[in-house]
Amino acid sequence: MRIALISFAVFCFSSCAMAAQPQDYPRRPIRIIITVAPGGGADITARMIAQKLTEAWGQQAIVDNRPGGNGIVGMEIAANANPDGHTLVLGTIGPVAVNPSLYAKLPYDPVNGFAPVARAVSALNVLVVHPSLPVNSVKELIAYAKANPGKLNFGSSGVGFADHLAGELFNTMAGVKMTHVPYKGGAPAMIDLVGGNVQLIFATVSTALTQMKAGRIRALAVTAGKRVEQFAELPTVAESGVPGFAVDNWYGVLAPRGTPKPVIVRLHAEINRALEQHDVRERLQVLGIFAFPAPTPEAFGDYIRSEIAKYAQVVKSAGARVD
Repeated sequence: MRIALISFAVFCFSSCAMAAQPQDYPRRPIRIIITVAPGGGADITARMIAQKLTEAWGQQAIVDNRPGGNGIVGMEIAANANPDGHTLVLGTIGPVAVNPSLYAKLPYDPVNGFAPVARAVSALNVLVVHPSLPVNSVKELIAYAKANPGKLNFGSSGVGFADHLAGELFNTMAGVKMTHVPYKGGAPAMIDLVGGNVQLIFATVSTALTQMKAGRIRALAVTAGKRVEQFAELPTVAESGVPGFAVDNWYGVLAPRGTPKPVIVRLHAEINRALEQHDVRERLQVLGIFAFPAPTPEAFGDYIRSEIAKYAQVVKSAGARVD
């Protein structure tokens, strides 16, 4: 009996020591799953983080785009991955904070099925329209939508993503009725906007900027609560006729539940360090993406829970439900 207890104690001590001191992490390439198609803000953010992790640790960090199912496909893959820190997912507002209210049942639990690692950034969204739409301001858009009920279609990255929520919130707060058209990412939605197949998108700046500069789409306002210095010429939706309107489009890194705490701590520190680097901040800010790290993994977890509660009310008000 005594020998068994001693053996058990030695096993526990050894296991704890190995978990607490992951000197050999990472032991192989790190996979960062993205729940949308390439080309959008989440994809760009993940690739910059991956590049910095590769440079810091000498192990390649690979971005794996798994779009589909409104983010469910990628989130499920990540939730079921080996919890050793070598598979991560860049969680976004839709799959993490909104899907729990949109779906009666999900194959993953964004709170209990994952370990929060690091809140990374907030991506600025901008209301952009096709040039054929005869509006040059948010007030004109509202007037046009009211005069033409059901004739405006707005694209999005998918059901429950920030651009979808922005459109539904705009419908509710502006008292209009626009039809939602979901895509498998912001880039495919933008292609259809440029082609005139949808009339507007509450797109990330990273997705819209090239087309804005080329004059293929027209920007009306940003969805942030206040004007952003880099795009000071654009008013907010709130100050343009929809008081109180604001949507924060955030991205953050999650790991499968059970990932060792020392690995989480190391990842958190290195991701925050990457986001502090001048070249990262400079490139992201040009695209309307701003570093917004949480001080600890636990703080990011608290933020996720608050966002789930917040958007439960938005989903309920919009009447959006997928069963």
